[in-house]
Amino acid sequence: MQHLNQQNLASIDNQISKPSFNRSMLKTGMVHIGVGGFHRAHQAYYLQELATKTNQYDWGLCGIGLREEDRNISTILKKQDQLYSLLIKHPNGTIEPHIIGAIVDYKFAIEDPQSVIDKLAHEDTKIVSLTITEGGYNFNPSTGEFDFENSIIQEELKHPKNPKSVYGFLAAALKKRRDNKLPAFTILSCDNIEHNGDVTKKMLLAFTQKLNPELADWIEKEVRFPNSMVDRITPVTNAEDISFLAKNHDLIDDWPVTCEPFIQWVIEDKFSNGRPALEQVGVQFVPDVKPYEKMKLRLLNAGHSVLGILGALHGYQTINECIDDPLFNTFLKQFMDQEATPVLDAVKGIDLDAYKQSLLDRFANPNIKDSVSRICSESAAKLPKFLIPTIKENLDNDGNIALSTLVIAAWCYYSDKQTDLNNKPLEVIDSQKVALQNSAQIAPLTFIQQKAIFGDLSKSERFTSLYEVMAKDLYNNGDVKKQMQKLV
Repeated sequence: MQHLNQQNLASIDNQISKPSFNRSMLKTGMVHIGVGGFHRAHQAYYLQELATKTNQYDWGLCGIGLREEDRNISTILKKQDQLYSLLIKHPNGTIEPHIIGAIVDYKFAIEDPQSVIDKLAHEDTKIVSLTITEGGYNFNPSTGEFDFENSIIQEELKHPKNPKSVYGFLAAALKKRRDNKLPAFTILSCDNIEHNGDVTKKMLLAFTQKLNPELADWIEKEVRFPNSMVDRITPVTNAEDISFLAKNHDLIDDWPVTCEPFIQWVIEDKFSNGRPALEQVGVQFVPDVKPYEKMKLRLLNAGHSVLGILGALHGYQTINECIDDPLFNTFLKQFMDQEATPVLDAVKGIDLDAYKQSLLDRFANPNIKDSVSRICSESAAKLPKFLIPTIKENLDNDGNIALSTLVIAAWCYYSDKQTDLNNKPLEVIDSQKVALQNSAQIAPLTFIQQKAIFGDLSKSERFTSLYEVMAKDLYNNGDVKKQMQKLV
């Protein structure tokens, strides 16, 4: 049995795909903040493909962790020389293992914040990419404005030399680059937020205008914030994934990553200081990524939430369990066709019917077993981006809202009771968990009056009357399937 590290790399089972390039030759041209499972299955995978297939060595990765929650990944990557295994799980049961070596450095800000600033400000750093989750952007979902009430932000504005948030570190590094007369880096958001580059720019400029107006002016002029759309279903790693490597390949990897075969990355071709030729490994560079973003958020991400919230109440554990149920399958199809598709923009080169069928096929992958609890996690940050805008646009267009409204009513019940149909406790993971439960316990109407999540949606008589009927039915019998059957 061998531990995964650079020294053992050459002798690891040849059935596992391994980096064919000399990792010591990689420059860290990209620094990534928020190294989680998705980044390791997506951006790092693409950059490994680039080094492997094109012999381009200017685009190695340095990972950055800003939160205490990043300590574990920092420790494991350090122990494994930044190597990790990626298990691509195919629907037929095949598991395709790869060892990814694109990450060659990692900085943990809590232990050494200056090293993070220095790395971001280094002349080799051309791009700073982000996967900091929807909630990491520090804006009010209702107004879209930067949240200056955040205590960490208030502390940073008083003590800019002691950054804590992503904005504090970006500002400190960009100031150092400006002072050293180095070109700005590109800031590339890879999070599931519509117009993610535009949002990142707006938030960083709001922060720096308060902090240092001259720096804000320089950032607005010099830094590019391309919008992007990313896609690859990446479940939470479990003990079986670790055991698979040990049993089948005599390999000990403390934190492998699993994912589906499908992968997509669409990026607005707008960079400050050069970019990797990722089009050579399948990335799409386009003039306007917004239609692709909207399509993915309103169909895939919203579709996940539809299945996740309704499935959680029924007692399903995984997304493929949900989609294998004919009622859930039909409900999701009708949601995508009747409510999501009518408010989408035209997407060049995309057959929407084929895309929607591909989502159903991907959700059904029995080898992925994406947990319902993961999909439902942080719904207070997700639904204002994925689902609530669809309801609002359909209200404006006199479109159908019934299916989406049931999901909101189910979310209220889920937040309140935190149990499924069989009174089994649900794993509710949400930074707003207490506020969600408190408002739901007062009344279903109070739940949708949370302006930071729903905006003015509760003022729509059409939505509110339908929502209250559905919520009442759920509270009376708790059987979400009975409500679904009324709609399909």
